[in-house]
Amino acid sequence: MITLTAQCPECDADVRLPDGVMQNELISCPECGVELEVISLAPVELALAPDVEEDWGE
Repeated sequence: MITLTAQCPECDADVRLPDGVMQNELISCPECGVELEVISLAPVELALAPDVEEDWGE
């Protein structure tokens, strides 16, 4: 099985993606702990995950 890796856009650390990772999945950077979103698998690309916004039941 091929191990997918990408660079963290926050700290430039190498981030190993878990087996079976899917596009739009959220993962954490092992170095800085920031939440990342897998925005592409071919090529592998990570971006900072969007902040979760409260809708307060609206």
